Amino acid sequence: MKLEPLRYERIRALRLDRDLTQEAVAAFLHVKQNTYSQYETGTLNYPLEVVAALAVFYGTSVDYLLGLTDEKAPYPRRGER
Repeated sequence: MKLEPLRYERIRALRLDRDLTQEAVAAFLHVKQNTYSQYETGTLNYPLEVVAALAVFYGTSVDYLLGLTDEKAPYPRRGER
């Protein structure tokens, strides 16, 4: 199985679609703006807890953020059924 690299451009596109600043998303994640900027450019891999937090924040799936699907809609989460 060939794994694609993390889709860094997706978190940038989601942020820009919502007219958010890097500072605002970084504050949500409890990281510095510079750290978040590095996530968006692919300079720094974002950890699993950041991927999960961004999926919830943007209302999308982890699979979408990782580039495993082009479907933005999330799966039903526990407690939402």
